[in-house]
Amino acid sequence: MLKAVELTKNYNGNTALDSLDLSVEAGDVYCLLGANGAGKTTTINLFLNFIEPSGGKALIKGLDVTEQPLETKKYLAYIPEQVNLYRNLSGLENLEYFSALAGQDSYTKDDFLTFFDEVGLQREAAERRVSDYSKGMRQKVGIAIALAKKAEVLLLDEPTSGLDPKASNEFSELLTKLSSNGCAILMATHDLFRAKESGTKIGIMKHGRLVTEMTTDEIGHTDLERIYLENMND
Repeated sequence: MLKAVELTKNYNGNTALDSLDLSVEAGDVYCLLGANGAGKTTTINLFLNFIEPSGGKALIKGLDVTEQPLETKKYLAYIPEQVNLYRNLSGLENLEYFSALAGQDSYTKDDFLTFFDEVGLQREAAERRVSDYSKGMRQKVGIAIALAKKAEVLLLDEPTSGLDPKASNEFSELLTKLSSNGCAILMATHDLFRAKESGTKIGIMKHGRLVTEMTTDEIGHTDLERIYLENMND
């Protein structure tokens, strides 16, 4: 579903991403761990075609994102650390607007409210302005947009940063639900605990390189922390 083939990005002679090979299949929750500057966000931005690669390819469903940017965007949804919604509109109005942008304009109001039911956002809250929402509520609107868009790929950049433990746990449960429905998820995160809890695969990045990969059923929380710290040492 998602594949990086020797994906590379250079900035002014500095290598931000160095020949990354990575694969995320339908149903995977692949968590990218690493310090700031490790290449996690660069990887996400390359799949989004926000930046162009210096070498290699970023593929979505076998399509090169630089050669077919509009086609590949049909299959994906993106949730950054701060979900960008229109603050003066309600959650419902935001969902209606972004769904229409994605070409999904045949839903009824009840359909939209059902999407909010699925992500755990109360119907009363759906009618309120987003300016009154917590970060966790805005993230739920982002997931609802992904559901309405029928996204097959979900790209996440530090989505649980700043969330309280309850909201973070709810977000992890939503990811598990999406993956069980066949969505391929790639998430850049610093949260080792959530990576273990909601991830199926983990990749640790350092200085733009993928230094190790593992499946979460191979390791415990303590093992993951140990492996991560070992790889962070220069």
